[in-house]
Amino acid sequence: MNAVYTETKSQRNNRRIAIIGGGPGGLTLALILQKHGIPSVVYERGASELNRDRGGSLDIHEDSGQLALKEAGLLEKFHEIARYEGEDFRLFDHQGTIYMDEVADEDHNGDRPEIDRGVLCDLLLQELEPGTIRYGHKLLHAVPLEGGKHQLYFEDGNTETVDLVVGADGAFSSIRPLLTDAAVDYTGITMVELNVQAADHPELAAFNARGKLFALGENKGILAQLNGDGRIKVYATLKVQRDWLDTCGIPFDRPEEAKRRLLENFQGWDSSLLNYIRCADNTISSRRVYMLPIGIQWTRKPGVTLIGDAAHLMSPFAGEGVNLAMHDAMELALAIVSHDETDDALSEYEQKMYAYSSQSAEWSDGNLKTYFDELAKI
Repeated sequence: MNAVYTETKSQRNNRRIAIIGGGPGGLTLALILQKHGIPSVVYERGASELNRDRGGSLDIHEDSGQLALKEAGLLEKFHEIARYEGEDFRLFDHQGTIYMDEVADEDHNGDRPEIDRGVLCDLLLQELEPGTIRYGHKLLHAVPLEGGKHQLYFEDGNTETVDLVVGADGAFSSIRPLLTDAAVDYTGITMVELNVQAADHPELAAFNARGKLFALGENKGILAQLNGDGRIKVYATLKVQRDWLDTCGIPFDRPEEAKRRLLENFQGWDSSLLNYIRCADNTISSRRVYMLPIGIQWTRKPGVTLIGDAAHLMSPFAGEGVNLAMHDAMELALAIVSHDETDDALSEYEQKMYAYSSQSAEWSDGNLKTYFDELAKI
């Protein structure tokens, strides 16, 4: 049984809160705490100059991500820069037959407008007080101490002692093992990420339209989305064994040859869809898609918790990842604000988070099976 620690008023006012990970979830948590006069420090493993390139476009949901932005005082600014036209959606089979062609409301009434991940991070960063985020701090491990404190050990040799540590450090979190032995599991889906410069390929850009396009068939997919910076992010997606990236023989360090070999995996697909691969530039990366057990929970422990993918990693096929991370950040921050005892705050937050995140995980897993087991057999 875990010991119960009682904080004095002085201790509450001087809590040292460490947030591990400077993505949207960690930044949102720090900002909402700051709005309530509670300082924290965000430890980010990456260098500051790398932060502008943070992935593709995100749809921010009205009932989660946007609620967090409202709590952070940024909802109006978000609406000014969000791309409502990014809600356009086109669905094809692998032979080029169109099944859905949704066009976003021109009056900006959609509830899931798009924003590039880097732009979202900048929106949050510009409101944080100087010194809140510390770059180049890769956490090696955290050691529990008496009284719910933790000692943090960083790769550069620095150490910190904190009263609360929040793991916002993604799929392979270094904080998660403090709470659970649960490990990520391969979903059966592997993605090859490509980039098309829309201005250089106007016909493909017109075909893609203003938002995202899914083409599904034969347990595969070509998923594409126009970003705010003019790139079309493309994900050539395959249902394959976990070792496929190691055994497929595609030389990802030789882009032209890699694209040629990748096209072989989509042999027989409509030419308009294959153009997403043919027209891609030389920036190619690949990744396996992982998930944590649906409905994951852990035994409450003092001075430590998780948000975002660290807490409930799921596939990206419901668009819930960043929204849940920001929702978690909001719920955790407000719980900390409203409770004198840190562990009471963590208990309240975790119970809420378990409920809504498990529903999202079920939805995400259901979509994955629909896309790559049912629709993808077209």
